[in-house]
Amino acid sequence: MYFITKPCKQSLLQGFRYKSLYVCAIKKRTILHTKTRRYDLDWLRVIAILAVYAHHICMPFNGDDFHIMNTDSSKLLDDIMVFFEQFRLPLLFLISGTGTIFAFSKRTWIDFLKERSVRLLLPLFFGIFIIVPPQTFFENRAQYTSYWEIYTNADFEVNHLWFIENLFWMSIIAIPLILFLKSTKSAKFLNLFKHFTAKRFGLFALVIPLSVGFLWLKSYYLSNDKDLFNLSSTFFYSFFFVLGMLFASADMTWKHLNQYRKLNFLLFIISSVVFYTYYYVPGEWIAPYLTKNQGWMLWYLVCCLVGWSFVITLLGYGQIWFNKESTLVKKLNEAIYPFYILHQTVIVVFAYYIVQWEMPIGVKVLILLMTTFPVIIIIYRFFIYPFALTRILFGMKKR
Repeated sequence: MYFITKPCKQSLLQGFRYKSLYVCAIKKRTILHTKTRRYDLDWLRVIAILAVYAHHICMPFNGDDFHIMNTDSSKLLDDIMVFFEQFRLPLLFLISGTGTIFAFSKRTWIDFLKERSVRLLLPLFFGIFIIVPPQTFFENRAQYTSYWEIYTNADFEVNHLWFIENLFWMSIIAIPLILFLKSTKSAKFLNLFKHFTAKRFGLFALVIPLSVGFLWLKSYYLSNDKDLFNLSSTFFYSFFFVLGMLFASADMTWKHLNQYRKLNFLLFIISSVVFYTYYYVPGEWIAPYLTKNQGWMLWYLVCCLVGWSFVITLLGYGQIWFNKESTLVKKLNEAIYPFYILHQTVIVVFAYYIVQWEMPIGVKVLILLMTTFPVIIIIYRFFIYPFALTRILFGMKKR
């Protein structure tokens, strides 16, 4: 990724690849001038999606509700995974928000709508009709006599592609906000935002609107469903998405993320201690003081604290650890979107057989990892990467 820094006098209509940009308005269009690549954001995007992959590798064995489940489950695995659930997707949505700003920068809103449709909507429909059906088949294996019954019965699902669906609609709904942030009218607002994040606890304090909005909506929308119309979930992820757009627009905020990274890390450690303390405290200890609903609201508050403090900490340290020129991350960044589209289907197919074997959970997890990862890479390298059609269907740009 690259960054927006200051107004420019000239423009270059070059190919876009998540860039740090000079921005100027010429003939009522926003044009780009490329400056410096932000390798840290490229790395964090790759890491976030690999974290989603690792999470799904473990899902058949943690006792949660996944498409394929092992007979036995690991409580320890579940206790670890519940922690990482609080920030892997929020981080991905925030980085997607920054990418959305950059994707818009050289386009009119109509061009942007076309670009989002090609990069998101086309892979979504392709995924629903081609990539996801094997998951449905193996999850409900006893109900089907033939794979093609999925098509005759129209048993189509979104499954893990809900992220792409939500990202598309968030991008479209956010167009007025993007236009505002790109205009001179936003100068006062962005200046106030930069001054707020410059304060010692300013970045962490943004957890307040996140928590208030999420808890209020949770009182009406209790489900953990990722459906777009589950407004509590949609608000939660949209908050990170919008903050990604603000971070990309208010360039000084990244300096503040770097400046206060040690403080934010301390706040993350404190939040993590509170998280696990509340997670392990026996329910009967809390029952005399809190109703069941109040207990859940407190849990959601703790989750917000952990999720937000981790994200702002990683964005700060990422500038130190990852913001170095790298050919590797360019290749990974190109491959990671098809990897995401493929990964859960490959996991479900392999897990269907692996969970039937008699062996320890740890061994099954390792086998699932060692079999699915190379298969996904082989499919990408030999069946997606070389061909123009498959590149388009998997949301990649032309070679």
